[in-house]
Order: sequence, then structure tokens, then C-alpha cells
Amino acid sequence: MSRYLSVVRDSGPFWMLLASLLFACMGVFVKLGAPQFSTAELVFYRCLVGFVFIGVVVLMRGGSLRSPVLGKQFSRAIAGTVSLMLYFYAIAHLPLATAVTLNYTSPLFLALFTTIWLHERPSRELLFAVAMGFVGVMVLLQPTFSRDQWFAGLLGLASGFGAGFAYLNVRMLGEAGEPEWRTVFYFSLLATVAAGVWMVFDRFSPVHWGNIGILLGMGGCATAAQLAMTRAYRKGRTLVVAGLAYSTVLCSSLFGLLIWGDKLGTSSWLAIALIIASGVLTVRSGR
Repeated sequence: MSRYLSVVRDSGPFWMLLASLLFACMGVFVKLGAPQFSTAELVFYRCLVGFVFIGVVVLMRGGSLRSPVLGKQFSRAIAGTVSLMLYFYAIAHLPLATAVTLNYTSPLFLALFTTIWLHERPSRELLFAVAMGFVGVMVLLQPTFSRDQWFAGLLGLASGFGAGFAYLNVRMLGEAGEPEWRTVFYFSLLATVAAGVWMVFDRFSPVHWGNIGILLGMGGCATAAQLAMTRAYRKGRTLVVAGLAYSTVLCSSLFGLLIWGDKLGTSSWLAIALIIASGVLTVRSGR
């Protein structure tokens, strides 16, 4: 039994499912903090917690932040930062369902990138599973936007494009032997600086004992999710791991039902079934 659990913990799908759960938890804290903080502040604190935490741990353990593939680290960090900012811009100017759906085009872009850059030929079963997962997200979120929101919609789609490119870099960094914490550190560093500059042109909301728990919870879940996701891409097949990312929607839907009493209709449960089936197919195709 212990041997089986060890094998499971060492697999990419396990870490991606854990990352999806943590990303959903992060979404809960973002929802709780949105009435008190601006988008720029939420991005800043989300990344600052990870930057400080990993930096302190590295210093205490005497680790090195030097990377033999610094160019790839910054390529991943820049792509991830731009994608994150475009994603938050889309959330601010579009219905949440639309912004999330556009961002979740990342596995489809990743399938394209792995074919072009890594010369991988994904199976039809795997491509079908990824597409089915995206259809499930579309049905669950039921995205819509009006004519005056096309610009924000294009930026939301660009966030999915950027996220797909960032995940490609995560895959290559894993193949280069880079540890998860170093990859997350460089991303957190660049994103914190960029979000800090964004805050200068936005606003500063007071942080006190009543809301600091929300910021720490958001940043802690985001950091842990990034670490788990990075390990997933290092240990598992790229598109298999990317397909399992759709489980974040399932976790978020359940949190909405349990915490805020969100009602799920028949179409929503059908969408969840599609997402679960997509995850099963991705794991099966990766054997």
C-alpha cells in the first residue's frame, strides 16, 4: 500500500489535481478579498507571499537561486506575468465566466506549442479529451459578452495564449532539471515587481488584522498551487497534465455550492461530468 501511494505521489496527474484544488482555494480567497482590494492589489499580494516565502526558505537552507537556464526562467516568468495581468484585466472588464473560459483555452494553445516546438504528436484521444474538457468548461460557465467588450475579450484570449506558452516553458525547465521552487521564485519576483508598478497607478487599500488572513490564504494557496503545478509538468506528460487543469472548475463549482450556496442546474452537472470524463481520458491516454 505504501509503495502504491509513493508511486501516486510521484506522478504528474496527482500533482496537477492537487494544484487544481489549491487554485480553487485561492479563488475562494480572491472572491472574499475582492470587495476590499483592487485587482492590482490582489495580484501584488498573491505574488508577494510566494516571493517572500520561497526566498526565506532558500536563505534558511542555504540554497542557491542561480539558474543555469536563466533565459528560460525569465521567459516563463514574463509569459506568466503578462498572462496573469491580462487575465485579471479580463476579469475586471468581462463577466467572470467569460474571462475564466477564455483563460482556459491554454491547454489548446499548449497542444499547438508542443507540436511546433517539441515536435510531439499528440494522440487523437488526448486531443479529444482536452477539447471535451474545454467544452465542459464552456457549458458550465456559459460565457457571453457584448459588442463593446471585444477588446477585453481579445485580451482574455491572449491570457490563455500566454498561459499556454508559460506552461511550455515550465515543461522545458523541468526537463532541464530546474527545481520547482526556483521556477516559482522567479515568476513571483517578476510578477510582484510588475504588480507593484501597477499599484502605483491604481490605489492602496489598508491592510489590517481583519483582512490580512485573506491575503495570506490567497498567497499561500497560490504559491503551493504553483509549486504543485510546476512539479506536475516536470513529472508528467505535458498535455495529460494540462488536460487535468480543468478539474479546477469542478473544485470551484463545489466550493461555490458549499460556501455561497450556488445552485447548479442540469446543464452544470452535465458540464462537470464532461470535465471528469476529460480527466479520465487524459490519464488513460498518457499510460
